[in-house]
Order: sequence, then C-alpha cells, then structure tokens
Amino acid sequence: MSPLPTFSTMAPEAGLKKALSLSRPDIIEEVKNSGLKGRGGAGFPTGMKWNFAAAARAEEKFIICNADEGEPGTFKDRVILQEHADLVFEGMTIAGKAVGATQGILFLRGEYTYLRPHLEAVLAKRREQKFLGKQILGSDLEFDIRIFMGAGAYICGEETALIEALEGFRGEPRNRPPFPVNTGFLGRPSVVNNVETLASAACILQKGADWWKAMGTEKSSGFKIFSISGDCQKPGVYEFPMGITVAQLLKEVAGEGAKAVQVGGASGQCIPASQFERTIAFEDIPTGGSIIVFGQQRDMLDVLHNFLDFFVDESCGQCTPCRRGNVKLLEGVELLKEGQCSMAYLKELCALGETMQIASKCGLGQSSPSAFLSVVHNFRAEIMGRTPSHV
Repeated sequence: MSPLPTFSTMAPEAGLKKALSLSRPDIIEEVKNSGLKGRGGAGFPTGMKWNFAAAARAEEKFIICNADEGEPGTFKDRVILQEHADLVFEGMTIAGKAVGATQGILFLRGEYTYLRPHLEAVLAKRREQKFLGKQILGSDLEFDIRIFMGAGAYICGEETALIEALEGFRGEPRNRPPFPVNTGFLGRPSVVNNVETLASAACILQKGADWWKAMGTEKSSGFKIFSISGDCQKPGVYEFPMGITVAQLLKEVAGEGAKAVQVGGASGQCIPASQFERTIAFEDIPTGGSIIVFGQQRDMLDVLHNFLDFFVDESCGQCTPCRRGNVKLLEGVELLKEGQCSMAYLKELCALGETMQIASKCGLGQSSPSAFLSVVHNFRAEIMGRTPSHV
C-alpha cells in the first residue's frame, strides 16, 4: 500500500481540468477557502500568497517548487516526487493559471540528483499529453516547467536564498521586504511553494475546499505528510490529519515509551513525554513534517550536539546572531557534557538563544536555538546532572 493514500486516490489531471473551467480569482478563492497553509513548515496561507502574486503587475511571473528538502529527519518530499510527481506538476500548473505565470521551476535538492531522470521523463510525457506547454488541453493556458539542481546547501530551503541560487549567486537570504510575490526570481513576482503544498493544492481543486476542511482542525485544515524516524518500530512516511496528538502518532509507529520527540527536525521543538498529549498543528506544535523519536537510552546532550554541529556547518554566515550564536551554543553543549557549565552561564546561553530567535536574518538562525531551548527547559535535571557542585 502506498504511504500516501489520499494522493494515490486522485483522478489524473482532474484538478487541472477543474481549474481550466474557473477564472483566476475563483481558483485562488477555492484555495483560500480550504485554509491550506504551507506544508514546508512556515504555514503561510497558500491562497493569500497566490493572491499577492496575482495582484502584482508584471509581464513575467514564476511558480517555483521548493524541493530542497534539507531539514534533518525529513524525507517525505522525496517520496512524493518519486510516486506522485504528476500531482506536484499539476499543482504548479494550477498555480501558474491562478497567478498569471507561464514558467515553473522545480528547485531540486542536490542530493536528489538520482530523481532527475524520472522527473524529466514525467515532464516530457506531460508535454506530449498537452498538460504542459502552449494551449494546455486545448485552452489558452501556457505553462511549462524546468528543473534546477541545488548544490546541497541547507540555507537554500529558505525561499529568498533559493532564488539567489537560481540567479547564479551564493545562496544567502535577502532582506525583506520586498517579498518574492512582488520581487522574486529575476525581479519578477514569484510564488515559492513546497512540494507537498502544490500536490495538496491539486487535490483541493479536484475535491473542493469543503473536502479539505473536513480533515484536521479549524486553524489547521487538511492532512499532513510526515517523515518519521528514530527509536520506533515502524519508521517511514505517513499521512495523518492535522491535529493528531504526539501520543497518537507514537502509537501508530510503535514508538510508545519514548523519552522525547523532536517535531520539525533539527530546527523544531523537543517534546518530552509529559507533553505527548499536545497536538501537531499550527496552533500548537507546527512542523514541516519531520518527526524524530528518541528512546529512553538517548543522551539529550548528544542530540543537541549533533543538531548544533549541523547548524554551525550550514549557517551562511551572513548575520552575526546566527554565525556566532550557533558556535557559542555548541560550545555550551560541550561544556555541559564535560560538566563545566554553571547554571549562570546556562542562563546566558538561553538568553543568547532567545536573542537569536529575534535578531537573526532568516529562518535558520531564528529556529536553530529552538531545540537547545526546549531541551534545557524540559531536561534540565538530565543535562545539569553531570555538572560538579563547585562550578
């Protein structure tokens, strides 16, 4: 059975055919009414983003699919592209009509080079079937898609750094405003959506906003695709409705008895067992889809060291809070492991982490302290237990 049952039940191109019968405002209104929010983790309302780009005045616009899946513990977009690339490209084409774009770009993670032949074959077949190109399905819609290979930089998961890379520059976040929906790729209005978001939009056009809203919660409608790994008996890619509790999710993957669950990858929150009744939703614990289960045997300082070592390596170095802050947090973890970190210094590190969340330029620096702060808050006795009393 496919790990993505809902995507598997979609009728081929039914969403695109429906979109061709609607006006641009009606397409956007359908997506707005569904309450679909970005599945990459940020949770920005998709219909609102499309509307901003549609309202921008320009002769040329772009739809960009962010397939730079670099968050540690995340691998669900890879599966979507392997099994349901047509649905992703259909969503891009629908978005193209909605905002008035004729060109789409799939920004594919450098480590996913092996997927490119498959994706190019899917695109070629779509052109043959008149799902791409000029006069799509006999209409006046023109839209085509090309693939751009990333270079393996985590920072390019941030939409403006991704656009910089597309333009041939070093992947670094831009100052905002202006936002990509007004001034994006080549200075043109550009919609950047995650792989799962675009596939979900195609489903919504086929089944309708009410179908999507019947799942999930009032503020987090629909279903979500999760990448689940770590100390559980049934790791893999799962589809669950938004609003599922951590405890319910652990039961599904045979991960009961866990010490903690990292929701949202390395940049997410570390949830202790005492909080497993919390819900995975934008109003409680948001996530791009990564779930890492930690068993009772795991040392939380080892977990933190692994995460922060990753962020030190992946920081673009553009802003000081991120460039220096992650180094200091990593040094703090090493002091904790050696039993040489005082409670006073730990408080200073926490204050540094909070400053990084506010002062960093992009989502990397703003979210990289999250795991540190949540582990310190929820596992203080464990991490301070090895500190000598005289320190």
